[in-house]
Amino acid sequence: MPETRTRTRARKAVIPAAGLGTRFLPATKAVPKELLPVVDKPALQYIVEEAAASGLTDVLLVTGRGKSSMVDHFDRKLDLEQTLAESGKDDLLDAIRRPCDLAAIHTSRQPEPLGLGHAVLCAAAHVGNQPFAVMLGDDLIDERDPLLPRMLDLQADTGGIVVGLIEVPREQTKLYGIATAKPTEQEDVVAISELVEKPDPADAPSNLAVIGRYVLPGEIFDVIARTQPGRGGEIQLTDAMATMANEGTPVHGVLFSGRRYDTGDRQSYLRAVVKLAADRDDLGPDFRDWLKSYVDSGFNSTFDSGAGSAG
Repeated sequence: MPETRTRTRARKAVIPAAGLGTRFLPATKAVPKELLPVVDKPALQYIVEEAAASGLTDVLLVTGRGKSSMVDHFDRKLDLEQTLAESGKDDLLDAIRRPCDLAAIHTSRQPEPLGLGHAVLCAAAHVGNQPFAVMLGDDLIDERDPLLPRMLDLQADTGGIVVGLIEVPREQTKLYGIATAKPTEQEDVVAISELVEKPDPADAPSNLAVIGRYVLPGEIFDVIARTQPGRGGEIQLTDAMATMANEGTPVHGVLFSGRRYDTGDRQSYLRAVVKLAADRDDLGPDFRDWLKSYVDSGFNSTFDSGAGSAG
């Protein structure tokens, strides 16, 4: 049956964070991948900040074994706060208090890694039958180029499913869910008729790739529950969305061309750190000067002009 349209704007965000982070071992043996620093904030904090800035202040982390430290990051640490206050380090005090004030953080346990679709299904009891956002921690969206508010507003207007889309080189389609889409009256919105999970470039219906932002209706939980394991033997969210599309649920994509940082593997993670550091007002000028001199030296410089005092 087609999904019933709703004018209710989503109020909750779900962040799947139960993965083992094997691409970053041994760093992620004891530290969740989501807490690896991107400059001086963990990747997860960027995601929660984006949710809060979009009006989503109820955030559910779908976690796995050994990941309680993710919740701790958004809790108060009174002994450290007292030390910083007594030392007059107000900037650092504000920095560690900020995560605590972003959103109400909840958790749900994914008992075993059965795929993104299954991770989303673990949010069913918390979300209920209301629309909600899914935000993947590997995709950081620059706060100067917001995407999620546009998606939330569109979903409240059209109902159904809304995904974020980017154009990728044809050879990269095997890394993403790929959409078959046609234009709408809105320049940045397309209507999607088909979704395929990580197709070979020769079989890809387009080069429009789904990135890690989704706004979904609550009805998707029932569809995921009857979705069979697909690519990789996992329950794929893309397959559940494709089923809903085939059953008449409207699916739209918001075309995104802003700044996005992929932290899903070591190479892209390093590039994200460099880009974000270089663009910071407090770090960027000195860092860019050092980076330029390092590149100009043929990566042979042994002098670190940025060394500072310990503390």
